[in-house]
Amino acid sequence: MAVRQGRQWRSVCKGLVLGTLLTSCMILLYCLSTPQTHFSLPEVPVPYSCAHRPSQLRSKQTANLSQQASGQTCTPKVDIMFMKTHKTASSTFLNILFRFGEKHQLKFAFPDSRNDFFYPSVFQRSQVKDYRPGMCFNIICNHLRFNAPEVTKLLPMDTSYITILRDPAELFESSFHYFGKLVPFTWKIPGDEKLTEFLREPHHYFDPEGFNSFYLKNLLFFDFGLDNTLKLDDPRVEHGIRFITDRFQLVMLVEHFEESLILLKDALCWEMDDVLFFKLNARKGSTVSKLTPELRAKALEWNAIDWKLYQHLNQTFWKKVDAYGWQRMAEDVAELRRRNAEMASICIEGGRAVEAGSIQETAMQPWQPIGEKSIMGYNLKKNVDKAHRKLCRKMLMPELQYLTELGVNLWITKLWGHVRDIINW
Repeated sequence: MAVRQGRQWRSVCKGLVLGTLLTSCMILLYCLSTPQTHFSLPEVPVPYSCAHRPSQLRSKQTANLSQQASGQTCTPKVDIMFMKTHKTASSTFLNILFRFGEKHQLKFAFPDSRNDFFYPSVFQRSQVKDYRPGMCFNIICNHLRFNAPEVTKLLPMDTSYITILRDPAELFESSFHYFGKLVPFTWKIPGDEKLTEFLREPHHYFDPEGFNSFYLKNLLFFDFGLDNTLKLDDPRVEHGIRFITDRFQLVMLVEHFEESLILLKDALCWEMDDVLFFKLNARKGSTVSKLTPELRAKALEWNAIDWKLYQHLNQTFWKKVDAYGWQRMAEDVAELRRRNAEMASICIEGGRAVEAGSIQETAMQPWQPIGEKSIMGYNLKKNVDKAHRKLCRKMLMPELQYLTELGVNLWITKLWGHVRDIINW
C-alpha cells in the first residue's frame, strides 16, 4: 500500500513538473514569437553628441605621437555603439562597457524584459526600454541584429561604432556546442560526434528555413543584419563586407583581444584602468572540440562568407596595429597583462576560473547551455580590501547579474532560465 502511494505521489509530482514546464514553455514561446509592434515614431533629431559637459570628462594628454608634439589633449569618447556578436568574448567586453558607463554616469539603451533586443528580429528603436524620440543615449551594447537606419536614429552623430570578430571555424565550433540543442535539425544527426557528422555532409542536415538555423551558418554575417545563406560569389556579399568596413571604426579580434583593447583605448582616449578585464563565459577545456585540419577546412568552407569577412577585417586590424607602432603595442600589451594579473591576485580566489559546481555564490553563477554546466566562473576572495572590493565584484560579475544591477528587467530571460533548470533537473 505504501509503495503504491509512493508511486502515486511520484506520478503527481512528475505531472506537476511537466505541467509547469509545458506552461512556462508556452508562455515563453508566446513572448518570443509575438511580433513586436513597431509604431510610426516621430522623427526628432538626436543631438550631435550626448557626452557630458567637457568639465565632467577629464581630458588627458594624447598618446598619439604626432599630436604629442603639438601638446594636444583628448577627451574620452562616451557615445558608443558596440555590435555584440555571438560567441566572440563579447560578454567580457560588455563588462568593460558596463563599468565605464557606471564610472561616467552614462545612459545605456537597454532592452526591456530580456537581455537582447528581440534577436533574431532586426533592431527597432521601439525595443529600447523607455525610448522616446530625441532622447540621448550614450551606449548600446546588448545583442541585436544590426539595422543601421534604426541605430542611427537612436544614437548621436559622434557615436563610435565598435564590434568584434572571431575565427569562423572556432566560432562555428563554439556556436554548435552552445546553441546546437536549440536548432531542431541537429536532433536528427546520429552518433555522439554530431559536429563531425554535420560537417561531413552539412547540406544533408541544414535547413535554411529551420528554427534557429542561422546559429550554424555564417552567424557573423547574420548578426550584422545580412543574408547568411548567400552564395559566396553573390555581389551582395562584397557589398555587405564594404558596408561593415565603412560603418565600424574599430573591428576587434578575439584572437588578439589585448591588442584590440589597446587600439580601443587609443581610439576612444580611455585610460588603462578602463580596459582591465577578466575573461568571462569561458568554457572548460573538456567541452571544447579540437578541430582537426580537415574539420577546420570544412568549417571554413561551410562558413565561407564569415571567413571572407574575417580575412578582410583581419588585414585592416593589422594595418591599425602597424600605424600604432609594433614596439609601442608590445609595451602596452605587456602593461595590460601585468595590471590584469595584479587584479587577479587581489580579486580571485585561487587566481583562476573554476567549474560551475565550484562557484560558491549563486550570484556569481554564469548562464549555462541546456543540459550541461560547461561555462566557468569565479569565486571572489573573502578578504579583498575595501579599496578594491566593489571593483573586484563588478569585474567578476556575469552579464545577466550585472544587467539586473543596472536596472534591466529580465523576466523573460529569467523565465527561460527556470525552464532550462527544470530540463537540467
